[in-house]
Amino acid sequence: MNNFAIQAWALRKDYGQKAAVRDLTLEVRQGEVFGFLGPNGAGKTTSIKMLLGLVKPTGGKATILGQPFTDVEVRRKIGFLPEHFRFQQWLTAEELLRLHGRLYGMEPAKLRERIPELLELVGLLPHRNQQLSEFSKGMLQRIGLAQALLNDPHLIFLDEPTSGLDPVGRRLVRDIIRNLRLRGITVFLSSHQLGEVEVTSDRVSFIKHGELLAVKELQSLMPDEFTVLVRARKLSPDVITGLEQWARVAGIAGEQLTLKVADDNLLPEISRYLAANSVDVYAITPQHPSLEDLFIEIVGTDGGL
Repeated sequence: MNNFAIQAWALRKDYGQKAAVRDLTLEVRQGEVFGFLGPNGAGKTTSIKMLLGLVKPTGGKATILGQPFTDVEVRRKIGFLPEHFRFQQWLTAEELLRLHGRLYGMEPAKLRERIPELLELVGLLPHRNQQLSEFSKGMLQRIGLAQALLNDPHLIFLDEPTSGLDPVGRRLVRDIIRNLRLRGITVFLSSHQLGEVEVTSDRVSFIKHGELLAVKELQSLMPDEFTVLVRARKLSPDVITGLEQWARVAGIAGEQLTLKVADDNLLPEISRYLAANSVDVYAITPQHPSLEDLFIEIVGTDGGL
């Protein structure tokens, strides 16, 4: 049994003398949320369009859900929310979903059941009969997400799914992605919102100038230890030495002590130890690395998000 939702080998796309994607080789597991990260112009959208069969590769090959990515039938099992979508503004929300359902070949009875469910899921059920021309950008993003979920896909591509959404909308998308993963549905997630990727993804990949730099388990990207800043008075040499049973002392400057700690659970122990030794503690501040920090480390700074 093939355990991969996506497999690609040396996919390439040239536009004249320019290579938009040079060598896309990757494997996406069934049922995982796979983050696809890179600066603007890195080749993310072109890569997605190749995998979807919307752009013909210059070279290479791929499979989707175990079938050649050129197979038309496999697309019935795929959902897609593009970054830049253009829906028919004269349609209502319900009419748009019915149109897309017919394009998928879904039965009318199934659509009558499915459409209200999805409109409720994305918070648009009260607007089911409202024309899209009256929708805000956030509402359009929500109806776009609903159409991507309409056919109950086995694999869904989301290209900037939180664009234009307020904090409530972004949380809604996170919850939907988590629910999809619980149901065993594969999510291929491309986003500039690194915080969204960090809290939802199992693995992340980094692409730059059309080349895939790395594919990593998200947990493996995090270092074995993180920095904790302690602002305190009465830090004697003996107290500092005693801290080494829980942390590595990385530096001390005046009232600020820098520790390297392996586990959050050690912080209460450190706090109790300092208090028991009559140290005046004003702040203990963990400095966890973010996915943004790791993005810059791997991709660099020449090219914004």
